[in-house]
Amino acid sequence: MVEQKIHRLWENIKLNQKWLECDTSTIDDISPSWFARREILQKNSKEYQEFITELKREHAIETGIVERMYDLEKGITETFIKKGFVESYISHNDTNVPVPKLISHLSDHLDAVDFVFDVVKENRDLTIGFIKELHSLVTRNQEYAEGRDQFGSKTKVNLRKGAFKILENNPTRGDGTKILYCPPEHVQVEMENLISIYNDAENKNIHYLICATWFHHAFTTIHPFQDGNGRIARLLASLILIKHGLFPFTVLREEAKAKYIDALEKADEQEFQPLIDYFSEVQKRHIEKALNIKEVYSSSFDEVIDIFSGKIDNWQKRKVVEREAQLNRARNHVFNFCLKHLNLISDQLSARLNGNATITIEQCSPNEDKRQDYYYGQIIKYAKKHEYYFNRNFPKGWLTFRIELADNKKYQLCITIHHYGYEDSTLAIGAFLEFLVPYESHDRIDEALPLEIKPHVISLTGEITTKEKNIAAFIRNAVTLTMAQIASEL
Repeated sequence: MVEQKIHRLWENIKLNQKWLECDTSTIDDISPSWFARREILQKNSKEYQEFITELKREHAIETGIVERMYDLEKGITETFIKKGFVESYISHNDTNVPVPKLISHLSDHLDAVDFVFDVVKENRDLTIGFIKELHSLVTRNQEYAEGRDQFGSKTKVNLRKGAFKILENNPTRGDGTKILYCPPEHVQVEMENLISIYNDAENKNIHYLICATWFHHAFTTIHPFQDGNGRIARLLASLILIKHGLFPFTVLREEAKAKYIDALEKADEQEFQPLIDYFSEVQKRHIEKALNIKEVYSSSFDEVIDIFSGKIDNWQKRKVVEREAQLNRARNHVFNFCLKHLNLISDQLSARLNGNATITIEQCSPNEDKRQDYYYGQIIKYAKKHEYYFNRNFPKGWLTFRIELADNKKYQLCITIHHYGYEDSTLAIGAFLEFLVPYESHDRIDEALPLEIKPHVISLTGEITTKEKNIAAFIRNAVTLTMAQIASEL
């Protein structure tokens, strides 16, 4: 008989130095703009409140799909997110479980998300009592958990709601390896330890993203409940993020295996950055949507007039010289970072092209008035492709990276620096490829193609020099996509 492989996942909980050294710049580059915008939206925007409601519903739906409790077609998922969980919206083939059972699970999950928001609003401490209360709510309409009998066969066991496990819940992977979570007899102590370390990290101002990601991973290694651990782990991570002004941690079904589970398994092997990166990606996705929410969204004349007059007053106050100067300096820093790294790439490419192509760079800084609108139409096209609001009211800059081959083959990568969404401190770096043809005394744009690469969105507030690393990565990625496009046509 072949001996079963054993992998002991759980170890005594600690927050080690490798976690503290993780790079959080993906979220740090954009979060200052969001925190400034959040205050405004919370005061005035009904659209923002609807956005939060839809995020809650999305989390409630997707968390059960990730756990394979049910399935739900994408079309009805979007309807549920927009309109709520109504049985009459569901057609016969939209789900793989009885409709009343689906609705009960979705309602439980949504109530749990609401509960988390309420706890944050009430500034309640994160305690074992709260975690057990949350588990009771999540599993309110779940009677059983999957278990194994003495012969290793799958069986159902009565689910202990709001109580820690008394039986082992160690799954077996597809390759036959048995995963060992925390034994039942150690769960209480380890959960107390988890909360103690978390509270200490908060008191020491450890980065909120590291706290949330670490807590989520540590909780999953304990696996304190007989079932529902994944749902609770994501809710507790959400609580930490919401407490710091961010959004629920929602894993989309299409990302579950390729990104989420893969990053968790790497964290099991002490490689934490991929999980930090995934948490950042989820939050950045929500932030970018929220930055495109309008502040004024009302059909009432009196309400709009009140908000409008207040906005005019605030607008005049915000146009002080110091703030304008700060934003201008930051914009110019971003522009110069882009120029610096385009020049570095140009030098690298020129050294390898053996004179078979000519590379030239042209620029228009955000301080140059006359040529700022050269690529206005292309920016609008790029913004529409990537579904965001291009704020035309602020200075813009651009750089072109022209590659000329023999036989009048000319291509031009255009990097644009322009404002994103409705917050004046949020900047986007975009990219599109132009195909040029000779025309009289100059070249004419034959076609402008927005690149598939999403805009790199950053905040102009905070320490701007820390944003250079990710700007450089964006520029290199844009040039790489351009080179691939040109190579495919040769």
